[in-house]
Amino acid sequence: MHYIDEGQGPLVILLHGFPYLWYMWRRQILALAEAGYRVVVPDQRGFGQSDRPDAIEAYDMSQAVGDMVGLMAALGETSAVIIGHDLGAWVAQAAAMLRTDLFRGLVMLNTPVPPRGKVKPTVGLQAMAKGRVYHHLYFQQLDKPDRELAHDPRKTLSSVFYSISGSAVGAERWRLFVEAGEPILNAFTEPKGAFPSWLSPRSLDYYVAEYTRTGFTGALNYYRCRDRNWEITAFLDGAKVSQPSLFIGGAADPSLEPVEIRGLYDRMDAYLPALRKKVLLPGVGHSAAEESPAQVNGLLLEFLEQLVSSDKVFEHEARLAP
Repeated sequence: MHYIDEGQGPLVILLHGFPYLWYMWRRQILALAEAGYRVVVPDQRGFGQSDRPDAIEAYDMSQAVGDMVGLMAALGETSAVIIGHDLGAWVAQAAAMLRTDLFRGLVMLNTPVPPRGKVKPTVGLQAMAKGRVYHHLYFQQLDKPDRELAHDPRKTLSSVFYSISGSAVGAERWRLFVEAGEPILNAFTEPKGAFPSWLSPRSLDYYVAEYTRTGFTGALNYYRCRDRNWEITAFLDGAKVSQPSLFIGGAADPSLEPVEIRGLYDRMDAYLPALRKKVLLPGVGHSAAEESPAQVNGLLLEFLEQLVSSDKVFEHEARLAP
């Protein structure tokens, strides 16, 4: 597993989404490290410079959470706040539910991860799509989406990053559903001219170089485990995240437009009973950490400081107890 390790202090783990890499957190790493935290930022399995197992089942949540547990053991750490974006939010939420002894706080960016639910994810997504194809369903196909995304990684990544951001307007915005038989890349718009300033040419080059080298199959295999994750977590039916939590999203995020997904945001307090705050940043799309780093950094530091203060109060009360 490839990871970045900066700073000293309480451990904070940052998990990227798709199609991102550890690099999406580049503007958070220094800010958190300078504030007194140890910041560890991995390329999750299947991405970037980390290993890419062949088997699809190697990408289920038991393996993804196991990677974080193993990473903490290798670092000699026994407690962490876990922060995840998009796909990383799914892993972070699962880690918080499965290992309450290790993860003392949860932050999710842009993706309000739902409770387990009563039906298989693909069944629920098909009902939501109403005859169209949601991207999670599109990615269930083997090989086809992998080839389509990898045909021209620069066009793929620039189109995806632009269309899901707050910079895209009108017909440029990501369409969450495609028609049956329609290529997934039709849902995205390639930006005209220079990319918006929040993603520099150098940054786009980094993403393009990595995905050109690795392809997209490892990343897509996480989506192919949606039903498997549901099947192997029957014991989590009705479970809630008990740790303090925070949600940061973008008010201009296309992924929140379906009423079913927006409903998850609206009802978040019900399945995150220790939710400290939920925020939708104006004008920000699906890449909040890159589009609005100052606001995201401020919210993360506020949340982390609250946890540190709570720990100090608890330790003080424990010392005073008879």
